Amino acid sequence: MKVIATNKKAEHDYYILERYEAGIVLEGSEVKSARNGNISIKEGYAIIENGEIYLINVHISPYEKTSSFQPDPKRKRKLLLHKHEIKRLIGKVQRRGFTLIPLKVYINERGYIKVELGLGKGKKLIDKREEIRRKEAERERQRFRW
Repeated sequence: MKVIATNKKAEHDYYILERYEAGIVLEGSEVKSARNGNISIKEGYAIIENGEIYLINVHISPYEKTSSFQPDPKRKRKLLLHKHEIKRLIGKVQRRGFTLIPLKVYINERGYIKVELGLGKGKKLIDKREEIRRKEAERERQRFRW
């Protein structure tokens, strides 16, 4: 597995409760561009429309060696999940207020580009501060441990 892009901000802003692996529908030169690492998932999220899941605000830069067809870098991209997973996610996202966040994009063993989605609940500001304090205290303990 080769990781192409990660969303480090997601772990800071959300409690990640479940993780799902999804395929992503890409067009033409987007595949080569994504394989080169020209993808940003920082501001991305997933929505559910008509029983399908779409990835929004994920930027895939146009492949520089393409001559004619270049799709929109921030277009809506369909995600491929099993029907039972989609039904389960619909219930959680719409009823309980969870959010679907892309955590990382990678190439699996068979050569397909996959997205790891996290089902997350947003953190409050005080929770974020508490986590930062805890991490700093742990760093101090590690630094002074002989």
